[in-house]
Amino acid sequence: MIGTGVPLGQIQLYCTSIMGTDSWLGVELRHFLALEAVGREGSFGKAATALGYTQSAISQQIATLERIVGHRLIERPGGPKPVSLTEAGRLLLKHADAIAARVAAAQADLTALAEGQAGTLRVGVFQSVGQRILPEVMRRFLAAWPQVNVALTESADDAELLGLVERGDLDLTFADLPLTDGPFDSVELLRDPYVLVVPAGSPLAERNAAPTWRDLAELDLIGHKYCRSLAQLERDARRPLRFVFRSDHNQTVQALVASGVGCALVPRLTMDPEDESTELIELPKVQPRLIAFVWHRDRYRTPAARAFVETAQAVCAELELEPVLV
Repeated sequence: MIGTGVPLGQIQLYCTSIMGTDSWLGVELRHFLALEAVGREGSFGKAATALGYTQSAISQQIATLERIVGHRLIERPGGPKPVSLTEAGRLLLKHADAIAARVAAAQADLTALAEGQAGTLRVGVFQSVGQRILPEVMRRFLAAWPQVNVALTESADDAELLGLVERGDLDLTFADLPLTDGPFDSVELLRDPYVLVVPAGSPLAERNAAPTWRDLAELDLIGHKYCRSLAQLERDARRPLRFVFRSDHNQTVQALVASGVGCALVPRLTMDPEDESTELIELPKVQPRLIAFVWHRDRYRTPAARAFVETAQAVCAELELEPVLV
């Protein structure tokens, strides 16, 4: 009997029924790592160098893996031609990547458990969060948890940050909803409305009614490169939108609007409302960007990680109470 309350014999029978044979129980993580390295490097020698093994050790690990799974995994053309993965090798490697990610996540879990309320909390952010939300979250959190070191990783692409959470390289990340597929849990933090950013004095800002999708389709637009919510808006528009420039640098976007390059269709949080060279027009019929905090659902969350999320919730609740644009 083990911690699940299920007899060990039943688990062994279950594993055997899934795998078809006990021989699969001989597969080790080092076999998968060798397969990935050979596929990536195109040679046994380079794979051995990358992993710190001898070439013969890599060859033995691949041979053992092929014998266990009953398939040829490597194409060996001979001569100077690079080796490559067979179809079976590529298929197996997809599963190996997931296994390696779970092992990395397990290692991160044990480290977090051992450190308790101290240690390092690794958080993913993107630019608008870093400018408008993160500073106040950090001020409050560090005052309450002075023994915790917060290590920040920034990316314009939240899908990249979600991948780091899945692999155990981040404990938490800000991200847009809906999430990409993965082992994630999340809590919504903030509804960030989309705005149309126009040059100061633009006739569009003098209109009584908000611009419609038809109006937006007639404009030269500037948008972000990696904003997944913007991609959803383009689908919602049901008509082509003409983007003349895309940048994930918020100040660049606002400056280009001020210079007359185009109008920006962006979340309000990404823009500086105090910039007198531009005006922000609310778009009440456009779906807002939903910002969330995300973590790995199967990983242990430290008290510090939970406290960081709760602090972010409090800060974002106050931001949503700020008056809207007129």
